Amino acid sequence: MRYAFIAEHRDRFDVRAMCRCLAVQPSGYYAWQKSPLSRRAREDARQTELLRRAWNDSGKVYGYRKLHDDLLDHGETCCPNRVARLTRLAGIKAQIGYKRRPGSHGGKPSLAVDNTLDRQFDVAAPDQAWVTDITYIRTLEGFAYLAVVIDLFSRRVVGWSMHSRQTTDVVLQALHMAAWRRKPRHRVLIHSDQGSQFTSMDWAAFLRAHNLEHSMSRRGNCHDNAVAESFFSSLKRERIRRRTPGRTCSITSRCSTTRCASRSGTGCCRPSSSNGSRF
Repeated sequence: MRYAFIAEHRDRFDVRAMCRCLAVQPSGYYAWQKSPLSRRAREDARQTELLRRAWNDSGKVYGYRKLHDDLLDHGETCCPNRVARLTRLAGIKAQIGYKRRPGSHGGKPSLAVDNTLDRQFDVAAPDQAWVTDITYIRTLEGFAYLAVVIDLFSRRVVGWSMHSRQTTDVVLQALHMAAWRRKPRHRVLIHSDQGSQFTSMDWAAFLRAHNLEHSMSRRGNCHDNAVAESFFSSLKRERIRRRTPGRTCSITSRCSTTRCASRSGTGCCRPSSSNGSRF
């Protein structure tokens, strides 16, 4: 600030006189003129530009944690706290979820089955345990409801369905696709929450017809179905709400599924036809 004041008023006052009044050395002022920014300030400006570029590539949905991973992918050396400071100063913020309308929710308690899965999300073989859930997606023509079935062994979506209404048919179509595609030879454990779609008579009849065992989360505990909740969260933030249409996985902006897959050695989240696949 002192050097900037001297540079602004040097045409009106003598430089050395202003240095004496402001208690600075003239040599320091002339050195500042040659390089106004320090080395750390120049490095902050360079990394801020990289963070802004990665943030724009993600559709302006990434927070400082995933932007820090992108900088590491570029070969940069920095800590998460520094990335958090740079993003805060640059006004870079993550987009988090949808706003929910306040209100009271009541009704009769649903008939739930036991939580057989009990958060055992790591299984040893495919088609042993599936998780399913349903979510809403805001579109220009209203809400669309998406139901998916995920295999816990590979974390791959093996069945899905979408409809304009949140009915039992949505989850039944997704489960029917999963059963038709995988054709499990043994009894499969299917885990869900206590939504009305998963407690209906049609759902129970479908499970009995296809030799599926039902496991249900405890009331009001979203951690019991954390795999499906995490999938929907990443899907909305990184794919549905993106402002860059038609973009696929890249090094500069990768979805969390891709990042986890690259660390575990299973490859990108896009379908692969390699012989080393786990499916």
